[in-house]
Amino acid sequence: MSQVFNFCAGPAMLPQAVMKKAQAEFINWQGTGSSVMELSHRSKEFKAVAAKAEADLRDLMSIPDNYSVLFCHGGGRGQFSAVPLNLLPEGKSADYIISGSWSKAAAVEAERYGDINRINVVNDVDSDTYVLPSEEWGLNPDAAFVHYCPNETVDGIEMFDIPQTNGVPLVADMSSTILSHEIDVEKFALIYAGAQKNIGPSGLTIVIVRNDLLGNAQPTTPSIMNYQVLAKSDSMYNTPPTYAWYLAGLVFEWLKEAGGVKEISKVNKQKAELLYGYIDNSEFYQNHIEPKFRSLMNVPFWLTDESLNAEFLEQAEAHGLMALEGHRNVGGMRASIYNAMPLLGIETLVAFMKDFSAKHCQ
Repeated sequence: MSQVFNFCAGPAMLPQAVMKKAQAEFINWQGTGSSVMELSHRSKEFKAVAAKAEADLRDLMSIPDNYSVLFCHGGGRGQFSAVPLNLLPEGKSADYIISGSWSKAAAVEAERYGDINRINVVNDVDSDTYVLPSEEWGLNPDAAFVHYCPNETVDGIEMFDIPQTNGVPLVADMSSTILSHEIDVEKFALIYAGAQKNIGPSGLTIVIVRNDLLGNAQPTTPSIMNYQVLAKSDSMYNTPPTYAWYLAGLVFEWLKEAGGVKEISKVNKQKAELLYGYIDNSEFYQNHIEPKFRSLMNVPFWLTDESLNAEFLEQAEAHGLMALEGHRNVGGMRASIYNAMPLLGIETLVAFMKDFSAKHCQ
């Protein structure tokens, strides 16, 4: 097996160049005689690592100065609680746009902390799955905020148009789409993203929050989840996930060297078009999502003869194509093709799919 391509939805593959650099620096970082993970988070050395990572992320996403960037614990699920705890005052409600598994999970958790209005925006009955037009969503103009998940990792649904909320703060779970294409941060009140897909290893979560929203947390909010506390302490209210923070910084450096988000977006589009194009022109494989709403990061597909699933996965792994099994809730296959997945990985996958199809269509 010459090269392995990891299609896992998360923790996902990291850029090979990042892994090699981290390996070289693992025991002795910049001549300190220590690993980065052994440095005090309050040391001048690690503070420099943290500051550069934040500066690079701000540069990559053009994050304005009136937004705080927080490096947090708890993953995306932690933010399912932190968002309502920080943004949902007593007597108000929040709109949660339900487009798939993760937006539903966010709403279920948020209901522990206040009045949540779930709005299902997906039609998967009449034809291929699609998202209803935003004018049909019936958003509450007095909501404390509107929450949505632009890219549903499990379902393979992506919404590329930013919802119009008419001044109501917009919150986005971008765990599986952050840094994959350019966005206008100023259209969002808050963005959060688990790191383990396009940023770095699991254990770190990025929160980008507009500063005027700080200081409104519910009285029972744990300090470690209070955005104002974290912002005032430079995300070091307690010991942060330092090694994950360092690795995220290396990924940001790699992405800048690759030309930034604009350039990686072109590659991502090319990868997705190649894989979807082959699926659409095959009678052996299927995708049931309307093209306008197909995820560029997570491509679910099904074999027409699902009795071949186990054989497909076994042979794919033997060819160095890892973690292609679909999510347990939807079945089939899923190729997660985040920034770190090279075009060669998609070309290799498509070649294998053609081969497998040919063997079973004779």
